[in-house]
Amino acid sequence: MSTPSHPVIRLQILSRPDLLAPVRSMVLSLSERFGFDEVESGHLALATDEALANVIRHGYDSRPDGRIWISFHLIDHPEPCFRIEIEDEGKQVDPESIAPRRLEDVRPGGLGVHIMREITDTCDFEPRNPGGMRVILEKSPGKGQDAPKPESSNSPDEAGPKPDQSQ
Repeated sequence: MSTPSHPVIRLQILSRPDLLAPVRSMVLSLSERFGFDEVESGHLALATDEALANVIRHGYDSRPDGRIWISFHLIDHPEPCFRIEIEDEGKQVDPESIAPRRLEDVRPGGLGVHIMREITDTCDFEPRNPGGMRVILEKSPGKGQDAPKPESSNSPDEAGPKPDQSQ
């Protein structure tokens, strides 16, 4: 995980689902401004949305009066990344108990943690003192599942460029 910086922007919202759309817009705007492409920006917005939805639903039991703080950081060391911290005063849980549902368990909902971990470089959960939780999401431009694979690979399927077969 990267060394935190002073936040570029810090805002407070209430635990109301109607406030998620403006936060998504802010994440999209900031991430594009910080050098992320449209897909990566969308991933950051989705991960943030999932984290906030979990805070609202699980941390505050869907109560609309819970306070949530969102901090946006641009970090230079050890490598450039965009860090989003989401803090609340809701229920505190053991971070080890926060596990994604198995994908084979087909039913509506419950994939938020899986999605967050798949589309960010870092997705951590920490208890806050004296209560509540902190979610830390980090992503570097050009990294993650959509980043180009290294050319050196032991897999014959990724041994290098494929010949052009359109000739």
